[in-house]
Amino acid sequence: MAFSSYPALEALSEFIAAHAPLCVLSGAGVSTDSGIPDYRDAQGEWKRPAPMTHQSFIGSHAARQRYWARALVGFRALGEALPGPAHLALAALERHGLVNGVITQNVDRLHQAAGSRRVIDLHGRADEVRCMHCDIRMPRAAWHARLAELNPAWAMLDAAIAPDGDAYLEGDFSTFEVPHCPRCGIGVIKPDVVYFGDNVPKARVVDAMALLDESRGLWVVGSSLMVFSGFRFARKASADGLPIACLNLGRTRADDLYTLKVEAPLGESLSALAERLGSFAARR
Repeated sequence: MAFSSYPALEALSEFIAAHAPLCVLSGAGVSTDSGIPDYRDAQGEWKRPAPMTHQSFIGSHAARQRYWARALVGFRALGEALPGPAHLALAALERHGLVNGVITQNVDRLHQAAGSRRVIDLHGRADEVRCMHCDIRMPRAAWHARLAELNPAWAMLDAAIAPDGDAYLEGDFSTFEVPHCPRCGIGVIKPDVVYFGDNVPKARVVDAMALLDESRGLWVVGSSLMVFSGFRFARKASADGLPIACLNLGRTRADDLYTLKVEAPLGESLSALAERLGSFAARR
């Protein structure tokens, strides 16, 4: 039982009950139980080379060949992933009125699949692609089907998966065929996600800040907050005098801002919290 193994969860349970409804800010740690690897270690350092940047993807055909060849292999795991216990628990806490909504740095859409109703996909969604010229959007599955048709030998490969639908696949990617946009015929097709070096759309940031403003506190779950796009919400909550709790394994960029920090396995801990707090919410 998580509460007996991690006594600090009792304090976190009391924090949630006292400051609900909370705005949740989630990161990659929430999805690791779903088989999706995370990027950083317990010290907040990269476990692997930094991911693709916006500038590299847009400016280099070779970078796009490498990206799509690896994605054709690695995205299978992301596309087939199911919500884990952390996603299900956060959805339950929202139903109980203890969570106001989720700002997620993940692009896997697993919060929505778990039943969370108010979710802001801060970094976009990996299940869609868009043309950088004419702005058409299409399901990523349809784009991958086209890539597999053009590159049948690559579609048969297998490799260990990496974060966000990438794969640990190396080699000569120069023969991998990447077509232009099927509508305009000239545009670059890119996953509808915010890459490193790109900016979160302003309207999305405004919506996320509004969710934080409507909440009585911030709860960071499964994120190191090393990327500023997420860290800004902890900084704003602190500046506004809102209490901040964190459930994460390892160091985060906002460690000096928290009212309470608990280091414990996310899936087990969130499930226990949802069960405990569900009973509390029923008595309110």
